[in-house]
Amino acid sequence: MNDGPLRFVVVGPGFRAGAFLRAAAALPELSCVGVVVRRPRDLGLPTFSSLADCLEQTRPDLVLTAVPWSVTPQLVTEAVRHGVPVLAETPPAPDVEAMRALWDEVGGSGLVQVAEQYLLLPAHAARLAVVRSGAIGTPTQVQISSTQYYHAVSLVRGLLGAGRVPLTVRADRFVAALVHPLGRQGWTGDPEPRPTANVVATLDLGDGRSGVYDFVDGQTRNPLRHRRTLVRGTHGELAEDEVARVTAVDTVTTSRLERRQTGHDLDLHGYDTDTITFDGEVVYRNPFFGRRWNDDEIATAALLLRTRDWVRGEGPEPYPLADGCYDHHVGLAIDAAASSGERVRVEGEPWVDGRTGLLDSSGAGVVESGPAPLAPDEMEELP
Repeated sequence: MNDGPLRFVVVGPGFRAGAFLRAAAALPELSCVGVVVRRPRDLGLPTFSSLADCLEQTRPDLVLTAVPWSVTPQLVTEAVRHGVPVLAETPPAPDVEAMRALWDEVGGSGLVQVAEQYLLLPAHAARLAVVRSGAIGTPTQVQISSTQYYHAVSLVRGLLGAGRVPLTVRADRFVAALVHPLGRQGWTGDPEPRPTANVVATLDLGDGRSGVYDFVDGQTRNPLRHRRTLVRGTHGELAEDEVARVTAVDTVTTSRLERRQTGHDLDLHGYDTDTITFDGEVVYRNPFFGRRWNDDEIATAALLLRTRDWVRGEGPEPYPLADGCYDHHVGLAIDAAASSGERVRVEGEPWVDGRTGLLDSSGAGVVESGPAPLAPDEMEELP
């Protein structure tokens, strides 16, 4: 067993690359040994102008791509040809044709994972744990209104426990005026409403299982549109953080998922997520308590540590290429159905095979593994 850090290289200097680099800088289990960029820049790490040079000089355990969709397949293929495992940013290729070509090149290699982190966000991991506990019976429908295309499809499938099955998509696109006060760079300062698309789709996965996709452009960062996660089951329903369910023949009860957030009032540990509980039981524990990370940072770090375990043969695949291709294929089908007004069928591809392939029970719920939480004196050293 190798107890040293996972030595990885990042291709691309963008927004997502920054998230991976911040996680690596904070965790001793991870070590970024190089960054591939087109133009020289000071990143505090060795930089290279090509992946080939980077691989030759650093000999990493993993390549992590964080580049535009159109470039990802080329880099993934190059890394696999060198025999190096890859974690590719979502989605793994721009369209179905490109995914077919990528699959022909690397689909059978067993070396490619996709950086889909949404099921590892604390709130979603807690919801997944409650659903998998059987609290609402067998899940039959998931409604997601929070994030776009492939991320939303991943959440639908994960919360349903559905595999990469053939499915049918129906969708409509509506346009209405909306103010966008926040963007990736912060407050926009723009008070004027502008035409904004809203796509609403239904996914028929067969066997009585369905998904509802409802996304407004920019919704991920727009505080004027609420996010919604709804899971309907045979014996109850989970709506955001509230669960209604049958607990006896003549009894229906309502319980809540409760997040313990430190740093309020006289709690001097600092603002941080500690646990999420359901009926007094811990269903999620932050493995990075003391880092004061936001939910996406927590999920990104958890994904990297799971990738480390996979690379070393000590854990399951975090998110196989087949799942990433399937999620994106369904997302493309949603867009096609909304544009055409016709039903679109997803089937007949090598990644549509009915297998689950999603995070197993170790990928959600109570997270006991990972770095030890920081002690209060260690927290004082954090920025």
